[in-house]
Amino acid sequence: MTLKRTGILLTPDITRVLLRPFYPQSDERVRKILKRVVAIPEQQVQTLLGDVRKDFCSRHHRLEAYLMTRYLHVRKHLPKSAGTLTDNRKLLIGAYFTQEYSFEAAALFNPSIVWHPDQSGLVSGTKRFILSMRSTGEGHISSICFQSGTINAKNQIRMDPDHKFAVVGELVPDAYYDRHLFTWKLKEIGITSSAIDEVFQGLGEKFTIHELDARLEIVSEHHKTFEDHEHVFDRTCDHIMSLAQSNYEVFFRADRPLSERVLFPTTPNERNGMEDARFVQFTELDTVRYYATYTAYNGLTTVPQMIETEDFLRFNISTLNGTEILNKGMALFPRKIGGKYAMLSRQDNENIYLMLSDHPHFWMSKELLISPKEPWEFVQMGNCGSPIETDRGWLVLSHGVGPMRQYSISAFLLDLDDPRKIIGRLKEPLLKAEGDERNGYVPNVVYSCGSVVHGDSLILPYAVSDYATSFAVGSVSEILHAMV
Repeated sequence: MTLKRTGILLTPDITRVLLRPFYPQSDERVRKILKRVVAIPEQQVQTLLGDVRKDFCSRHHRLEAYLMTRYLHVRKHLPKSAGTLTDNRKLLIGAYFTQEYSFEAAALFNPSIVWHPDQSGLVSGTKRFILSMRSTGEGHISSICFQSGTINAKNQIRMDPDHKFAVVGELVPDAYYDRHLFTWKLKEIGITSSAIDEVFQGLGEKFTIHELDARLEIVSEHHKTFEDHEHVFDRTCDHIMSLAQSNYEVFFRADRPLSERVLFPTTPNERNGMEDARFVQFTELDTVRYYATYTAYNGLTTVPQMIETEDFLRFNISTLNGTEILNKGMALFPRKIGGKYAMLSRQDNENIYLMLSDHPHFWMSKELLISPKEPWEFVQMGNCGSPIETDRGWLVLSHGVGPMRQYSISAFLLDLDDPRKIIGRLKEPLLKAEGDERNGYVPNVVYSCGSVVHGDSLILPYAVSDYATSFAVGSVSEILHAMV
């Protein structure tokens, strides 16, 4: 049993760029740059700003709004002699501290697919989907981008037109934290200082990061009178703020098309990348929302984290906690099983495990589910996205690594009521890199972060050697029949 390739190939586009902050290595350099710009004659300011507008307005939405924001970020370093600045000079200052970033210049890969929340206006047998992909640019920094498309009754896939603009989600300034959940997460990461109670006694059941910061400052002033406690408290404050910054919300304006939206690294945990998002449409009672587990990478270590959204306009990003939040490649089941959340994981770089939990943010135990068995998976196994519910069981797409570090995609089947039971698995891969697919940033790799079933057809988006993205289609009934 093999899958049929569609011939669709989504490749990186070097012309798609984001506006990103540029900040020199030191505040001293910032002050030197500002001093030079402040000294420019006003007529030259207009000329220079005119050049910026001519060269960059056609490449970005709301360029001047972004430049003004950058000015506001650096104005504290202006020389005292600067006086009153014109709006043009403020915008020019902002331009000196802004840069473009080609977020998918190197790769567009590791896709995940879910059904779009809006299925209106389609002919019978056609469904609209959202495809998320890992986009990688300069410095190997990865972000998450999106495209949409449709699949008709004949399983013909049509991608919607891609837009040339791209925007990063804006931080929600008044996002609220739940005090119980926040303190629970602190304890799970080992922050148990007695000062925690002192900090949170002054906060409500819901609080913002600004309220938290103000409260920390008040309590910090109190602790300065106890020199032997001050250093310990300062470290506790750092941990509290770090956790708050790692749990955040971003939003996109409703007039921005899906393909323009980019989730870009925001926190220290993510500063080198948001990798391999595994989106799943999660149903609980009559409520539908989308979760995605992804890997936050800071340049040294990886940390599994979670994204939640209802509409792909507002995204809640949060840390995952618990003793079994380790390694990469976690994938949430699309509904609760036996009243518990269920997730696939791989803590040991080799086997696939099953985890069950009462809360989607906390994972305390694991159970070995499946291990390498065939030669093409002897090195390691991992999931290729969330399990798919079928009449016969949970269909899990998996990847295996064999000789010469070749990746293959295969599948196995789990019992619907008790996913600890393996009903069957394939003896041969469904897909492996062939021909030109073997060439790319990481050769001989096919990889996916999530599939869907359309009728009796498996729709599998997959990465081609960590460079581009394609699609393959196959019969679900034939796949299940081939299970042993």
